[in-house]
Amino acid sequence: MKLAFNTWVYSSFPVWVPAYPLEVVIERLATIGYDGIEIGAASPHAYPDYLSKERRREVAAALKANGIALASMLPAPGGGPGFNVASPMKEERAGAIDQYKKVIELCAEWGGKTCIYVAGWQIFGTTSDQAWEWSRAALVEIAATGRDLGVTIAVEPTSADSNLVETMDDALRLMAESGAPNVKVMFDTFHALYRNEVSTDYVYRAGKNLHHVHLADLDRNPPGPGRVDYAALMAALKKVGFTGYATMEIGFSRRNVDPDDFARRAYDYIKPLAG
Repeated sequence: MKLAFNTWVYSSFPVWVPAYPLEVVIERLATIGYDGIEIGAASPHAYPDYLSKERRREVAAALKANGIALASMLPAPGGGPGFNVASPMKEERAGAIDQYKKVIELCAEWGGKTCIYVAGWQIFGTTSDQAWEWSRAALVEIAATGRDLGVTIAVEPTSADSNLVETMDDALRLMAESGAPNVKVMFDTFHALYRNEVSTDYVYRAGKNLHHVHLADLDRNPPGPGRVDYAALMAALKKVGFTGYATMEIGFSRRNVDPDDFARRAYDYIKPLAG
């Protein structure tokens, strides 16, 4: 099992500050000891349309120089142009699919093997069955791009933020209906807490299909003595043979955080449990 850290709390998404250049973030996380970094595809870090060939090479060089792997990437859904794959607007769905493809291509270019899939959200006036079908169709197309580039698409249940794929069963169903061998599932302990569910149940329910994990406690606080039983969670991940990244996705819900402090506290707490 490897440990990674998500860049949201160091970037300008979804809270504007604090914000740091990506090279600074890479160096700081590598210094703390993280094996990998999960890069959010948002400005100022990695919005694909803003990255020249030279800039892409600079980021690749920074990853290599600091000995840290690209654990995964994820688009920044919602707002602005909109990136809802389940939108009733065909233009938005097409734009979201295009964005996912660009993120997958960027992920592969930087040596990454995982792209997270947020299945979208149902808009008022749209039936859940129709929203589901739009998301499923989008996933099939997105997964084809991932397959060609050696990237696995990890479906994430996001109950605290959306209303379409909320549970592990939802994620497993969407995975199965995609029919794509490079589609797997993941979960975030924060969303499990939102549903008042036990994180270890998600591990055992997903089993061999579990590809990626996000760790966060209530209010996106670092793992520690809180609501999640992290010792049991780490033991469950080992029991099912999980060899992916356990990624801290914390602190980005508000401004009054010190990203380095959160990153270090999370690492120091989880590392002994992960082994």
